[in-house]
Amino acid sequence: MKKVILYYKFIPVSDPAITMRWQRELCTRLQLTGRIIISRHGINGTLGGDIENLREYKREMNRSILFKDIMYKWSDGTGKDFPRLSVKVRDELVSFGAPDEIQVDEKGVVGGGKHLKPEAVHKLIEERGEDVIFFDGRNAYEAAVGKFKDAVVPDTKTTRDFLAELEGDKYEDIKDKPVVTYCTGGIRCEALSVLMKNRGFKEVYQIDGGIVKYGEKYGDDGLWEGSLHIFDDRMAHRFSDKSKDIGECVHCQGKTSRYINCADKSCNRLVLVCEDCTQKTHCATHQTATVGELS
Repeated sequence: MKKVILYYKFIPVSDPAITMRWQRELCTRLQLTGRIIISRHGINGTLGGDIENLREYKREMNRSILFKDIMYKWSDGTGKDFPRLSVKVRDELVSFGAPDEIQVDEKGVVGGGKHLKPEAVHKLIEERGEDVIFFDGRNAYEAAVGKFKDAVVPDTKTTRDFLAELEGDKYEDIKDKPVVTYCTGGIRCEALSVLMKNRGFKEVYQIDGGIVKYGEKYGDDGLWEGSLHIFDDRMAHRFSDKSKDIGECVHCQGKTSRYINCADKSCNRLVLVCEDCTQKTHCATHQTATVGELS
């Protein structure tokens, strides 16, 4: 049986290079593929492979003083979810471009947002009502196919765009309100919540375990709408058969969650194209130049 695991841990790592070599050897031995990032702030990984090999990986991690007791998020895999193994050392686990703003100790990120379990998110809304603001910690194209209802979606194409978004006065009207940040598995919000608090947000929360854990608890019967964009060959994950498409096809504006890469090599950006427009393999800009080729 093939599975995929998603995990992270913020913990001081004294020698990221040695940790990288250990992780590369361990994953190679267990025939696991995927991506692992290591920094002085900790580790972040998404791995796919045989379920027994992934269980052995988890056991090896729990034997480590640094990486024991990590919360792993499991999902079904195909065995072809990742083409290869990539293990790298970076300045940040999440590339916001502010490595010196993030401080970690043995308990995790220092000064981040308060963690809320999915049930606690609903309780907060019951208590505070419309004052509660959901703030998407992902890039805008991820939010285009799935987000929390009425969430604030920053105008970001890459993670590094967040700093510029937060620096101005764009969000002054919500800085005194309870803000719940969310992202796929929780890691981006660990760092983002610090950056937000450093820039004047007074009451910042983050969903413990991210969208993944919320979806496991409530499926499509809660406050989430659409599908979850993921960074492997599956591209999208649905929590139940009640899931609805909220993204719009760039050609016909029909509802879809289907992303493709624009076939124009100078572009290659992700674009939403529905099944009915399958033959249109380019974004709206470059499709005009290829209409004759497709007719």
